[in-house]
Amino acid sequence: MNFRYFEIDDFACSQTGENLIWPDFVSALDDLRGICGFPFNVTSGYRSPAHTIEAAKPKPGQHAVGNAADIAVSNGVERRSIVENALKLGVFRGIGVAKTFVHLDIRDTEPVMWTY
Repeated sequence: MNFRYFEIDDFACSQTGENLIWPDFVSALDDLRGICGFPFNVTSGYRSPAHTIEAAKPKPGQHAVGNAADIAVSNGVERRSIVENALKLGVFRGIGVAKTFVHLDIRDTEPVMWTY
């Protein structure tokens, strides 16, 4: 599968190098990137269950499932654009908003949004 803005390697686990990211997730993120019109820097994509963040959780999260990524943001305009357009697309069911990044995932539960 080819993407306009991403390579699958952009989503490899930073600690183990494993990469079980879902191509459908990358495709949705690629669409969102095109709509937003500015580069997305993936700071965390797939995380192995052995990754220190995932291993500390009672149950591995969406990153360990392979359907999540954190996108760096440098200002409120980028943050709002990502969140607003992700909601419009209707594909992203998990959205977490932090000062320096936005988490997006395509979980199969009810849609949720949180802050860090």
